[in-house]
Amino acid sequence: MEQEDLCPPSSCGEITNITHPFRLKGDPIGCGDKRYELACENDVTVLYLYWGKYNVEAINYDNFTVRVVDPGLQQQNCSSLPRYFLSLSNFSDAIGYSDITDPYQASYRIDYSVDQVFQHIVLLNCSHPVADNDKYVNSGSCVKWESEGYIYAIAGDLIAEDFEVGCHVKLVTPTSWRGLHTHKLSYTTILEALLYGFDISWMAGACDHKCGNLSAQRSDCQFDSSKHALRCGKHGSRYPLF
Repeated sequence: MEQEDLCPPSSCGEITNITHPFRLKGDPIGCGDKRYELACENDVTVLYLYWGKYNVEAINYDNFTVRVVDPGLQQQNCSSLPRYFLSLSNFSDAIGYSDITDPYQASYRIDYSVDQVFQHIVLLNCSHPVADNDKYVNSGSCVKWESEGYIYAIAGDLIAEDFEVGCHVKLVTPTSWRGLHTHKLSYTTILEALLYGFDISWMAGACDHKCGNLSAQRSDCQFDSSKHALRCGKHGSRYPLF
């Protein structure tokens, strides 16, 4: 029996299923993986990611994701904003899935493809109102930076052709809410997406635990959606080793 099997789940606030590879700060040595250590602060489970501290909303052990929310966001307060600037470029797997150095990833490998687990919301401050551009969602009276300019949100990546004269980026933040492409967007919808939070993946760590050192073995690891399980195989092969 492995050590992780001897460790009872930990809990903090609404998160009651904290188990391997996660651990709470203060759990016994040998329980969980230090790379995935969470903290319990004021009865809220928090995850430290790069320079930020995020509230944990859910841990999904079936698809190897954890959903977190920026603590600057508040229910029933449309003027609340994320505290942290965070985008795909902050994660090492943005360079390539074989170049992962972080415990958390912005993507995972599923059925021999790589899928992102979140998309961006970009907030811009414009010196004048923006008309005739449906991508720009007006925050109305909700958001003001230093009481100057007009604040707009864009769902998804910001490309060069989206830039309007007199606008500049104030904040980029992730969301994994799936309704952004099925609704006519309003700032209420944008806020709902922000409050939902975003997923990050720990699949790379789960693959190392199941398959061993992938680089040393020249092996690959995928999530098989038909079996809801990780599969280990030779690099570039579609056939599992075990």
